[in-house]
Amino acid sequence: MSGQLYVDRLWTATDNCGNTATGQQTISVGDNTPPVFTVTPSDLTVECSAVPPVANVTATDNCDVNVTVTYNEVKTNGTCTDSYVLTRTWVAIDNCDNANTHVQKVTVRDTTKPVLVGVPADVTAECGAINIPTVPTVTATDNCDLSVTVSFVETTIDGGCPDSYSIIRRWTATDNCGNSTSAEQTISVGDNTPPEFTNVPNNVTVECDAIPGAGTIVATDNCDNAVAVSYNEVITPGTCENQYTITRTGSLLTIAIMQIRRFKRSRFAIRSHQYWSVFPAMSLLIVDRIMYRQLQ
Repeated sequence: MSGQLYVDRLWTATDNCGNTATGQQTISVGDNTPPVFTVTPSDLTVECSAVPPVANVTATDNCDVNVTVTYNEVKTNGTCTDSYVLTRTWVAIDNCDNANTHVQKVTVRDTTKPVLVGVPADVTAECGAINIPTVPTVTATDNCDLSVTVSFVETTIDGGCPDSYSIIRRWTATDNCGNSTSAEQTISVGDNTPPEFTNVPNNVTVECDAIPGAGTIVATDNCDNAVAVSYNEVITPGTCENQYTITRTGSLLTIAIMQIRRFKRSRFAIRSHQYWSVFPAMSLLIVDRIMYRQLQ
């Protein structure tokens, strides 16, 4: 029976002479009350990584002790992959087809930025390609996107000289809903190593009329492939015509100081001493002090 139930009640009265009378009552029983949900999940707005599971929704009825509850879910896409709306619908029906419906809307969004993994710390490096660290592989994780895009840009900022500069390396991670995060590494490149001479003149013993030429001094550098070497020579007179000092100076070092003194017999010997020191300006100084004494 569905929807309506009829109950007929009949009464009969009989006296002692067999006379009878009847009475009748008809009760129409119906079920017009829909079931009632025991749980009604409310609307929610959540991150894409925190979508709640489907609630266990049941219903009770004034007559039906075993109400049927059906469930359906519809997904409506939003502006990006991890932005959408879930419409969850429950329908409770009793055995007289009285129905009750509950709808929950779960609005899903992605507002969380990715997290970069493996970004190196700032460093200081000596000039020269071999000293500059290679670009590492930087990845990213995300609360929803399993394949985050990581882009890379490198910028060079000039410093006070050609071999002094900064390298700015920037990584940017972007998920499929446009959330992005960036991180940088700064590599400060400098040149703190002085050049080195390759052919400093040897100590010599000479007559006053056979002073050697200055020669060509060459220098190498860890970064500069064309080191500039300047040269200057100053003659300082002594106590006589053939006694004087020649000071030969390069931009990187003092090449030699030669004291030449002529004696009566025009013979002399040379005693040489070398001194090395590093000045604050990182110029290398080499001094040859050549002292003369008369041969016996």
